[in-house]
Amino acid sequence: MTLPPGQPQDILISGAGIAGPALAYWLHRHGRTPTVVERAPALRDGGYAVDFRGPVHLDLLARMGIRDDVERARTGTGDSWYVDARGKRLARMPAEQTGGDIEVLRGDLVRVLHEATRNDTEYVFGDSITALQETADGVHVTFEHAAPRTFDLVIGADGLHSRVRSLAFGPQRPYLNYLGLHYAIFTTPNYLALDHSGLVYGEPKRLAVVYSARENTEARVLLYFASPQLSYDRADTERHRAIIREAFAGAGWELPRLLDLMATAPDLYLDSVSTIRMDRWSRGRIALLGDAGYSPSSLSGMGTGLAVVGAYVLAGELATAGADHAAAFARYERTMRSYVEGCQKLAGSARFMVPGGRFTAGLMRLNMRMMPHLPWLRDLPATMARRTAGAITLPRYDT
Repeated sequence: MTLPPGQPQDILISGAGIAGPALAYWLHRHGRTPTVVERAPALRDGGYAVDFRGPVHLDLLARMGIRDDVERARTGTGDSWYVDARGKRLARMPAEQTGGDIEVLRGDLVRVLHEATRNDTEYVFGDSITALQETADGVHVTFEHAAPRTFDLVIGADGLHSRVRSLAFGPQRPYLNYLGLHYAIFTTPNYLALDHSGLVYGEPKRLAVVYSARENTEARVLLYFASPQLSYDRADTERHRAIIREAFAGAGWELPRLLDLMATAPDLYLDSVSTIRMDRWSRGRIALLGDAGYSPSSLSGMGTGLAVVGAYVLAGELATAGADHAAAFARYERTMRSYVEGCQKLAGSARFMVPGGRFTAGLMRLNMRMMPHLPWLRDLPATMARRTAGAITLPRYDT
């Protein structure tokens, strides 16, 4: 496709996770030339399982031509069980409550998206943006390693701690809404012999989830713990391990063994459970996408679907607006705003998963025991998530 003169064509995307490659796919479909810069030296393989829910998400995967690939990569995880300190199974958590219509490991989804875009997108790994200078006809970008370049537009799809957001909008403190929890995720051997299933164990102010992955050949461990907001070097993995060991000191069930295994986990990731709330997601020729602009937090279960929906809308509005990128960014925000707010609300309702004290921990165990006898209560989380995932009517854009 040949674009008329004046239309933004060369677009830099920061971040090769989910939002960035999804945007690159749609930009290419609309005739743009996307470049993706990623700080990591290669695709990131770690991360928890993510899911897609309902016709809006599934239709977008089909329109991108990747639904079959995502289906093939799905975890196939069935029911999970809430257990006590002795490992006794107290209550069943149905798969549809925790996994959506399609559940896939984040790293596997990243690979699918990269495979769908690598022939039409320039990927630059092992580099990051250090400065952005907007001019009358573009954005002059300075990189940590590569030579400076000028792009028509720059899109930050670089996560909760977005470099693009900090360069264009300032420090993250005014935008980050900390929800009182931190989480860690890492891979271990499947020593519990889980068969496409998971186990959940809770204590006051901490929660552990272990589930099998990749045809039971490994397991993923997801830990949540309540704490004041922590300050640490995000690149200091040894400090991360120390923080987690301190948070789970004296914990029961399998936690001592899991903490030992964490010491050699190759993909440990620690972060806060936070949302990003901003009055606007663009400034001049720079805009934000996904967690960089409106993270709903890991508790919401909506981050992946929200990123894919946002990528589709942003690319479509840029194509519709022609040379007027300001109008495109404004329509992108109007289309997405209420959808984003609905997804972020789910994070608040999901905080009950990590009990605040012994009383609430006991109440949570009682609630779990009662779920099989109260179908409306058992199905409520999945119903709310599906309703939220479908609460947007997507415009149709010519491609």
